[in-house]
Amino acid sequence: RAKGFEFDRNFNKIIIGTDEAGRGPGAGGVFAAAVYFNEITGGLIKDLAILNDSKKLTPKKRDSIYDIIKDNSINKIVCIEVEEIEQINILNASLKAMNLACSEVNLIIGKETLTLVDGNKLIRNYTYPQQCIIKGDSKSASIAGASILAKVTRDRYMEKLDEEFPMYNWRKNAGYLTAEHLLAIDKYGLSPYHRSSFLKKHFLKMGN
Repeated sequence: RAKGFEFDRNFNKIIIGTDEAGRGPGAGGVFAAAVYFNEITGGLIKDLAILNDSKKLTPKKRDSIYDIIKDNSINKIVCIEVEEIEQINILNASLKAMNLACSEVNLIIGKETLTLVDGNKLIRNYTYPQQCIIKGDSKSASIAGASILAKVTRDRYMEKLDEEFPMYNWRKNAGYLTAEHLLAIDKYGLSPYHRSSFLKKHFLKMGN
């Protein structure tokens, strides 16, 4: 994906890309990552040839480039847990996770940067220059890198939670409210990792 690196280079600035994973699921925290590729070599571009929006890659492919991204960038991954999501809502939680991750990377870089934010919402209360990029995870190498780090880290976290609560099959559904997941909720009730605000409609429909 040399094009993704070119996209970033065309800004003529130090680029930090950020993306989140886990806004939609009914269980588990929301994760955001910030990525700055500080040394882009021909070898790195080759190693990351499959770099793309994490949703367009298989779990195996995401795993295969996770360490390459981590080892070749200044990066930070932040999780906002369920309790806080329920207090401040999921949009605020994901923007807060992005803010924390990007601010930390900015502090490490210590020079003027431009943060490219995937989607159409700017990060609130963020003190650094930023720009929204719609479908950024398929345009910018930095956003795509952040997308992979956030997604793989979250999937691994859901696999850990699955060991504690195997009945919901989070290993497979990553906390998304699939039909199987909803049936398990009806049977076993909610775990401490469920976002109860996401399940109001379901319970209303069930007449609970």
